[in-house]
Parts: sequence; structure tokens; C-alpha cells
Amino acid sequence: MTATLHPAVERADLLIDLKRYEEARELLTQRLAEDPEDIRAWVKLARSHLWDEKGGAKALEATERALALNAEDTGALTIHAHALRASGRFPETEGVLRDVIRLDPDHWHGYALLADWLWRIRLIHSGQANGGQARREDVLPGLREADALVREAIRLGPEEVYAYEVGLRIVDMLGDRAAADQWERAVLRIDPQHEDALTRQAKKAAAAPGVMAKEAATLYADALASAPGSELMQRGLDDASYRLLRGVRWLALLCLVFAAVGIDLFETEGETQRELPLVLGQRLWDLVPMAVVWVLGALLRYRRLRAGVQVNLRSIIRRRTWPRIVLGQAAWVMLCALLIIQIPWTERTVPLVLFWAGLVPTVATMWFDRRKTG
Repeated sequence: MTATLHPAVERADLLIDLKRYEEARELLTQRLAEDPEDIRAWVKLARSHLWDEKGGAKALEATERALALNAEDTGALTIHAHALRASGRFPETEGVLRDVIRLDPDHWHGYALLADWLWRIRLIHSGQANGGQARREDVLPGLREADALVREAIRLGPEEVYAYEVGLRIVDMLGDRAAADQWERAVLRIDPQHEDALTRQAKKAAAAPGVMAKEAATLYADALASAPGSELMQRGLDDASYRLLRGVRWLALLCLVFAAVGIDLFETEGETQRELPLVLGQRLWDLVPMAVVWVLGALLRYRRLRAGVQVNLRSIIRRRTWPRIVLGQAAWVMLCALLIIQIPWTERTVPLVLFWAGLVPTVATMWFDRRKTG
């Protein structure tokens, strides 16, 4: 049965949750002046110090006072383990957490915390024994034991998301991608807005073979709607949006080809080139395929995008340099195409220069920036 907290300790606990640590300590110090044997006050005082950059020693002192009152208090032991870690004595936490499990074998948290830390402790031991170079064979037994511990934690607390997070980290270390996918789905079942699991699932789906930029952008936009504060998913959406923008240069280059064909720019063996200048009707007619390209290739495609992707496309143009370069190049290519087809040239020399001026820099840049993210 859980002991009832003194009202001052209860208020201090709420202040710690709100990250108002100094106010919490004032309340706890007053409470301990009244009753120095209030073990819960000592535990909460230790917890308030854990968040300070150099508060490990004070947290450790407070947990030692608590454990002096009751050496088998699992709450005090758990915070004591955290204090040891904050004080640079991480390997000592293993024994403390094993005591927590021994004293309270039916509670999930001790198993999950030991599973989370055990393989890291083995990593430290291996590094210390091998001149700073950890060996996988030294860590692997700890990972396997941690895997068994976390499964026991989940059996005891099947709806505790922290246990699943630990399980996910362990299978990541083991390199089991199929199991990692199962753990991610399990996390999302409990917490559909879990940022890390959402990001990982969206990233894998977007990177799957055959997934186009539009689909990738939609996947990230959907995931971002569930966790709007995720920087990783915003970055993924930005990357997919940039891939979409890169496609407009192909539309512009296609129009450039249409312009070259319209003016019969390149001589073909056995055929007579079209006589220049082109009549006005022909020049206006040559605009039709260009309009079709932009309506079908850009306008309709843009209108079919999710609202979130449309907003991000406009946003990324304002925020980043390469999207503006891409649009500038598309505009330059279209300008060259329009000049070629709309001016009544009497010779093909200048149109030929315009064609290569639009084609070469753009194609060269497309090769260069294919790995850019905007």
C-alpha cells in the first residue's frame, strides 16, 4: 500500500513536474525541518536535485538519508540509482536496481530501468577492459539479459510505454530490424502521438523502394499532424518537398525541347528545316504543349497535394536557398524556351545559343544538387 504523502511533499512533487525546482526544494526543506524522518520528502528532494547540472552529489546525499531510514524502500533505491548515475558512478546502479527487483518483483519499472541501463553498463566495462574500445561479444550477453528483463517488464506493465521504448533500443542494438518494426508499432498502439516511433515509421515508409516524392511528403505530413513539434519529421517533410520542387525543372526542360522542335532548331539528315521566321499563328500554337505540360505536370499535381504539403512547399521556398535556386532555374529555362519560340527569328544562331544556355547549366546543377536536401 502506498504511503500517503504529506501535503507539502505532494505540492513539491507537483512543482518538480512543472520544473520549478527551487520552489520545490524550499517546501521540502521546511518539511524536513519539521520532520527529518519523512522518507518521501528526502526522496523528492533528491529528485529535485537530479535535474541540476551538478546536482548529483546533493541527490546522492538525500537518497542516502532516505535509505538510512529504510534500506528497503524501493522508491528511495530507484532514485538512489539515478543519483549514482548523475554522480558518475553508473556501474554501481546495477546492484541497486537488482535490489529493487528483489524487493518488488511484481512491479514493472525496476525491470525496465535495469534493462535500459544494463547493456550500457556492460559497454562501459568492456571499454574499460579493452583500452577504451568496447567489444560486441562483451556487450551481447548484457543485451540478451536486458531483452529478457524488458519482456518481463511488459508482462507486468503491458500498457507502460517506457518499457516498449527500452525494448526498441535493445533490438536496435541487436540489429534486429523486423523486431524494431514490431516494437515501434507496439509503442504507437499505446501512444499514437509518440514522436520517435512516428518518425521512424514515417521514415521507413518514405524510404521504401518505389515511393515517390509526393507519397513521401504525404507520409511525413500525416505523421507531423500527430506530432506537430517533431523536428525530425519536419526535416523529412522538407526533404520530400524539395524533391517535389526539383521536378519542376524537368517540366521546364521539356518545354525547352518543345521550343527547339517548334522552331526546327537542329538539322535532320534528309529533311528540310522549317522556314524562318515562323508565322504568328504557328508561334502561338507552339505555346499549347507548354501550357499542357505545366497544367498537367505542376498545377493539377499541386492541387492534389495534401494541404499540409502545399503549405510546406510555400514555406520551404521562403526558408531555404536551394528551393529558390530550383525555381529560378526553371524560370530561366522557360524564359529561354519562350524567347526561342516567340521571337520571329530569321536565323537559328541565337535560338541555338539560348537552347544551350538553358539546358547545360540546369542539367549540370541537377546532377550536382541531387543529394541536396534544400
